[in-house]
Parts: sequence; structure tokens; C-alpha cells
Amino acid sequence: MAETPIVTRFAPSPTGLLHIGHAYSACLGYETAKASGGRFLLRFEDIDTTRCRPEFESAILEDLAWLGLSWETPVRRQSEHFDDYRAALDRLDEAGVLYPCFCTRAEIAAEIARSPSAPHGPEGPLYPGTCRSLSPEERRARIEVGEPYALRLDVSAAMARVSGTLSWQDRHAGKVIAQPESLGDVVLARRDVPASYHLASVVDDHLQGVNLIVRGEDLFPATHVHILLQALLGYEPPAYYHHGLLLDADGKRFAKRDKSVTLASLRAAGVDPEALVKRLKPGRMTWTTSGEA
Repeated sequence: MAETPIVTRFAPSPTGLLHIGHAYSACLGYETAKASGGRFLLRFEDIDTTRCRPEFESAILEDLAWLGLSWETPVRRQSEHFDDYRAALDRLDEAGVLYPCFCTRAEIAAEIARSPSAPHGPEGPLYPGTCRSLSPEERRARIEVGEPYALRLDVSAAMARVSGTLSWQDRHAGKVIAQPESLGDVVLARRDVPASYHLASVVDDHLQGVNLIVRGEDLFPATHVHILLQALLGYEPPAYYHHGLLLDADGKRFAKRDKSVTLASLRAAGVDPEALVKRLKPGRMTWTTSGEA
């Protein structure tokens, strides 16, 4: 039986310049899709309009083209699809798995500090659930007076609505049993940002027909929540490939503040893009400016 063509995507946030770690992930996704005769998509995760800038979007397009990558158009921009995320939030609200959270970040930090045994997850301390037990009347009254709030996913209520064991197939880790409770009651929307990364990426992948998500292993914990959201929204879950991270000579992953390894700086230094792509082989590797990997 012929392999199903892969549809994957590279979804950067235009909040800075792409670095060599981004190139690694983008090239891996591109080559994986093309090897199956599939499709490679580009998406801008620019839902946080206060931090995303058009000049970074232009730079990303230039960098990817320099690497020799091509993608389908039009490019999806999250800032143009707020209605899609609101529709998904409405469905989750109707299912009874959302609740308003009125806690500020400072209040949450203080509550966690007061509880030495506060639960921790892979990304740090979990939200202690302060607002989960508020009565419908109190929630309504606080909303009516204009008190700001975020919408959180009630993981316990959500898990009660799904049947069977949630899992996903990962090209790197094999079959993984999803444990959404490991991230606690995550935020799905705020007043100033109409959808969180968790919700927007799940909705986008579904609407774009993505069937293999290629991304770094630093996002592995988030997939536990994404699998739950897919089940709640009735989406067919994609497969995943959480690849190892490209590391610097000190064993640290690259970040947007690493100016010396941005693609723009490498291009300005006269680096040959074909030779660069050949160095970006699958698997965990260390990148040094001397050219040894």
C-alpha cells in the first residue's frame, strides 16, 4: 500500500529572526513531506499582535527562500482567523470544560509560594485551581462588573467527557499515552489574546489538514493537552515527530537572542545555503560556528 502523502507545517512566531535551530526544524519538516510526495505549509503564529512585527515576517520569508524551501500559498496568519478560535471556544464552553479565571500572575505566584507541596509539571508549577470552584453566580457577577479574566480548560471535567485512553503516535518516541493533567488547567484565551498557543495551533492544524506535526522536543509536553483538545473538538489526531534539538557548543538550545546564528547573519557572512542544509541532518546534534556539527 502506498504511503499516505504527508501534510506538515512550519509555524514560527514573527517576534524575531530565525536562528539555525529554526532552520533545522523547517528543513526536516520540508524534506519529510517532500519524500512522501506530500505538502509543506507555512503558517505565521501571530495571534499575539503586540509582539509580532511585519518586518520579522518578511525576514522569515526571505530566510526560508534562501534555504531553498518552498511552500503553498496563501500563508495562514492566525491574526486573520480569530473567528475560528472563538467558534472552538464556544464548543468547549458548551461542553462545560471551560471556566473563567480572575487570578493575576502575581496572585498565582503568591498562592504557589504559600503551598510548598504545590503540584509541578514539565513546564513548572501548575495553576492551583483557585477559580475552579467559584459558583456560577460569583463568576457571572465578577464578569458583569468588568473584572478581567482568562478562560482555562478544566482538565478533570474534560477528561470525564472523553472515553478510552488518549494517546498519539510519535516518530521519535513511539506510542505515547497522553496525560493532560500533567500541565494542569491551561489557559486557552485571554482578554488581550483571543486564543492561546494550545488552542490556536490545534484548530489551525485541523483546518489545514495537517497529518504530521514536525516540531522540537521542547514542545512534547504541550502535546498532552493538544490530544485532549482534539478529542473534545472531534478532530482526527495527527501523527507527531518531536525531533531532538539543535544545541550549541555548551549543550544549550538556541534562542532568538542568539544573534550570531540567525540565518540573516549566516547569509551575510557568505555561508552557502546548500552546504548549510546538508549539515542539518536528522537527530540531536551540536552546532558550532566553526562549521563542525
